[in-house]
Amino acid sequence: MDHIVYVEAASKEMDKILAESKKIILRGAMGRKLPYERVFKGDTLYFMNNNGEGLAKATAKVFDVVNTDKLSPDESMAMLQAHSNDLQLSNAQLKRFGGKRYLVLIEIVKPKKIKPLKIDKSNFTNMDDWLPVEDINKVIAK
Repeated sequence: MDHIVYVEAASKEMDKILAESKKIILRGAMGRKLPYERVFKGDTLYFMNNNGEGLAKATAKVFDVVNTDKLSPDESMAMLQAHSNDLQLSNAQLKRFGGKRYLVLIEIVKPKKIKPLKIDKSNFTNMDDWLPVEDINKVIAK
């Protein structure tokens, strides 16, 4: 399964992924929302900056996934702190994700820069920061 993953341009997440200092992609919410239980070991992630350019510029393979059970705010913060070296979160991201009830930690391997792919998002009614697309070739703009 292929996934389009938006990363924060302001905190230079794409650069951190490519430099392999950021080894875990994080998503969190008060409820179970994408990609909770929808991303698996071996899946391929295509990364796009959240700056509106619409180009996937890097890819990585999913090595492992942790979908947490319901967490207390303290448990959520402890989980983020335990993985802080691999998450490489900015203070704003830590504030945003800290205290979320459900966290998804996606460990990635083999990140690489790719020739930019223009993504056609016209078939997506839910414009979230995580889009499971099944096959990336089906959403590349012609």
